[in-house]
Amino acid sequence: MKLSPADRYVALGSSFAAGPGLRPRVKGSPFAAGRSSINYAHLVASQLSLSLRDVTFSGATAAGILQHGQGGEAPQIEAVDSSARLITVTCGGNDVLFIPGITAASLPRLLRRLPAMRRTLETYLDPIATATRLDAVGESIRRLAAELRFRAPDATILIVDYLTVVPPDDCVDASPLSPDILAAARSLARELAATTRASAIAEGCEVVAASEASRDHHAWSAEPWTHGAGLSLRSAAPFHPTPAGMRAVAQLVTARLTGDSPF
Repeated sequence: MKLSPADRYVALGSSFAAGPGLRPRVKGSPFAAGRSSINYAHLVASQLSLSLRDVTFSGATAAGILQHGQGGEAPQIEAVDSSARLITVTCGGNDVLFIPGITAASLPRLLRRLPAMRRTLETYLDPIATATRLDAVGESIRRLAAELRFRAPDATILIVDYLTVVPPDDCVDASPLSPDILAAARSLARELAATTRASAIAEGCEVVAASEASRDHHAWSAEPWTHGAGLSLRSAAPFHPTPAGMRAVAQLVTARLTGDSPF
């Protein structure tokens, strides 16, 4: 995948691409976007001397990237045209309540009893609802990938999946998550990664499997690439990438583009 300095790079995605709470924030970007100047797109652009257009936005869904904007912004897809030579996308987690579910489950008991939190948890633990959401996100990713290919036929399109957040096995105490939430989160992470891969490949896009590379760097590990539970106005969002996680994803992306070993 030959890219030249100053080639146009468009970054799309949700909070795992944007980097909420990782300082410094991109100057002039919407506060609600949570767009960090050390997110993986900025690191890749810096390493490869690319011209970056970062329109990532926290809370974005796969369907929303294609169909509507957030915070008064245009749909992210509108940033893509035939001049793009590299496009990265991380999305789907919000469509299936992946992070909202485990975030709600990690709150103190009193907060978990609030109607909104209770509804989130009930939906998160409903296997039928989860299967329906996974089917929908698969279709959304296929439609998004097809539209990207149409708009930017000469671009390399990389679908970057989610870093591993919860321990992939039962050998780790993942408090404060309960066993049922942990089991649901583990299953959903596997299914989301599989759905993302299948949908991207079906439309001729490549997948950067951050989920596989980060299995030993979950939020409870000795070297986490995502933050753990806990809300703070001074730190990144819970269960979202750390600076080390963003650097790791950037290495995976640049390695895919250059053919080098990522680590």
